[in-house]
Amino acid sequence: MIMKKLFTFFIIFIFTLAAVHAEPDIKGYDEFDIPTGSFIPVINLQEFSTAYNDETDTLHFVSTNDIYLYEHKIIPSGTKFSGYIEKKNEPIIGTHAAMKIFINSMELPDGYKLPIKGYLYTANDNTFGGGITEPETYIKVPHYHRGIVRNFMGVIQFRPGPTRKMGEHITIASGADLLIVLVAPIHMTHLPLED
Repeated sequence: MIMKKLFTFFIIFIFTLAAVHAEPDIKGYDEFDIPTGSFIPVINLQEFSTAYNDETDTLHFVSTNDIYLYEHKIIPSGTKFSGYIEKKNEPIIGTHAAMKIFINSMELPDGYKLPIKGYLYTANDNTFGGGITEPETYIKVPHYHRGIVRNFMGVIQFRPGPTRKMGEHITIASGADLLIVLVAPIHMTHLPLED
């Protein structure tokens, strides 16, 4: 009889310890921040260009990888992002067209939406295009250098002329691999559903 009570007490004690030390299921209620400067790899779902898109067009992207913060999957692959062209410069003589894409919303696969602040990343201050065009003409310039036998030998070099070609529009093809860089932290109060 004492052994039965002791065995029952021992089993209850083990289950109580297991329940106390088990990690509680806080899915959907845990709050955390995705820090500023985080990169999110995405692909774009439609072609866009400075030639035919303007600031009113909504651009759509989808994440290609699962993003983890410690052991939690915070942004699963398949998350949709939306944005628009924040700034667009038309091509001119000497400079190609340029555009800057602002990302303003994120929708997780389970339908949870939240606003974000980010840009499509480029090393050129997050601006696509804007480079200098090719020279329209080249000028021949003789260049002399001294040989080993102290004879002057010359070569003709080409240097850019004073004028440049007309700039071209920039186009980002559908399915291009891009990166979103966050410029403000995302305060998330929701963890996506696990597969």
